[in-house]
Amino acid sequence: MDESNLVNHYRIKVKSEGDSLKQSKILLSLFATVILILGACSKNEATEATKTGNQEQTENHDHTQHAANGDLQEETKSIETLPSFLKDKPEEMSTVYAAVAKNRKLLESMPCYCGCGESAGHKDNYDCFIFENKTDGSIVWDDHATRCKVCLEIAAESVVLYNNGKSAKEIRDIIDSKYKEGYLKPTPTPKPQG
Repeated sequence: MDESNLVNHYRIKVKSEGDSLKQSKILLSLFATVILILGACSKNEATEATKTGNQEQTENHDHTQHAANGDLQEETKSIETLPSFLKDKPEEMSTVYAAVAKNRKLLESMPCYCGCGESAGHKDNYDCFIFENKTDGSIVWDDHATRCKVCLEIAAESVVLYNNGKSAKEIRDIIDSKYKEGYLKPTPTPKPQG
């Protein structure tokens, strides 16, 4: 099921049943199932990827590279074409990646609390999934979020709340409140206006 069908499926249920909080929790539970499989961002994984990054870069095709921190980056022609590094991941993870690509403005106003601001130079939650939007419409995806449940949770929760009618400012307040304690330093993300 693709992102638009999945989100629309739950949005229709929300509107028809009139219980958006309950339905949001169901959708978040779906994403949480995948996320529970993953661990939080791991310095060991990043270190291991950095150690082998040069070798892997030469073995992969032209559109794949490793960032200095070990994250795999892959270019596709548009947001409609997901990166190949998602092929062996659960379908729900691909759904989150697709949702992120379609909600750039929203997720550029949401911080990430996994420590990636310092470890990977990320400015916001969007950066955990997408490294670059090129002027020709092509996308350079980042696999950082495939190994980080915090990144996935923040993106999934933000998109669900937005689809349920919350403003970016309201969502930001919810995210900041939820992750302010017990998580790493947030990315330096400006608050949304209005």
